Amino acid sequence: MKNWIFIGMLFIFLGIKAQENKINWMSLPEAIEAQKTNPKKIMMDVYTTWCGPCKMLDKNTFQNKDVSDFVNKNFYAVKFNAEGNENLSYQDQAFSNPDFNPSSTGRNAQHQLAQALQITAYPTIYFFDEQGLPIMPIPGYHTPKQLELYLKLFLNDDHKKIETKEEWENYQTTFQFEFEG
Repeated sequence: MKNWIFIGMLFIFLGIKAQENKINWMSLPEAIEAQKTNPKKIMMDVYTTWCGPCKMLDKNTFQNKDVSDFVNKNFYAVKFNAEGNENLSYQDQAFSNPDFNPSSTGRNAQHQLAQALQITAYPTIYFFDEQGLPIMPIPGYHTPKQLELYLKLFLNDDHKKIETKEEWENYQTTFQFEFEG
């Protein structure tokens, strides 16, 4: 009986611990609305349901404690299915996926917002400024340390100071990593 109590307590502890490493995801309209009262940049995870690297990004990077704590504190985090059927408004324009096939079990038509943002790879992490305007997409899978570089680059507006390839290489070389993993 004591073993069952211990196992139960262990699962509760692990469940609480897992909750601590979760990003507080929201929709893009929710993030834009939140910016009106508390301006923050937006980090949008653009994914598809069939994408293996997207799933790795969720598991290995977004559940990393350093990443989740930093994102939750400094950004509005948006999850956006680039092949989903969500209807939304962004920059006073309506976006949908009119060619969405609900019976598809694999790839689907690309959402109009993903097209407008010129998303060509999954996953892509798209950053927006405090007014909800696009800054830049970062395509591909990134480890916590790799993502840290971009999170801090955009949070601190360092991207506005980098104008040449040499300046970008210098920024990367001198960047002080703090995240584990």
